[in-house]
Amino acid sequence: MQDPRCVMILNVTLPPGKATNAAAVMALTLGQRHPALVGDSLQDAESRPSPGLITTGIPVLSATDEQLSVLREQCEQAELDLVLFPEEGQSTTDYQALSAVLRQQPRQQWRLLGIAIVGDKKALRKLTAKLALFR
Repeated sequence: MQDPRCVMILNVTLPPGKATNAAAVMALTLGQRHPALVGDSLQDAESRPSPGLITTGIPVLSATDEQLSVLREQCEQAELDLVLFPEEGQSTTDYQALSAVLRQQPRQQWRLLGIAIVGDKKALRKLTAKLALFR
């Protein structure tokens, strides 16, 4: 990938707290999957180190249930790396329960609260150009 970028798309119906949770969970997964997106450690004026931050911006956009489903399908067809955040991610109490629930249905049936995508800048723009910023 020549110019990797990432974008997050959140379900337009999410209230602020749930949207923040979904974005945080997906961001942690993106950082683990794409460590090259994280910059070198930072320092303050007294040479105290801080962990590096992502080196590019992350637009946070909004989409309807239907738009998220279509976007998931388009990303899979384009073989882009994506992190899916299904509704059960906020309604189950532990990871094993989440895993068990998700294994009971194909991902095409998951109600998505968010998608994070990593791909070439042009490909991401083409897929997300019509989506508005999350508010």
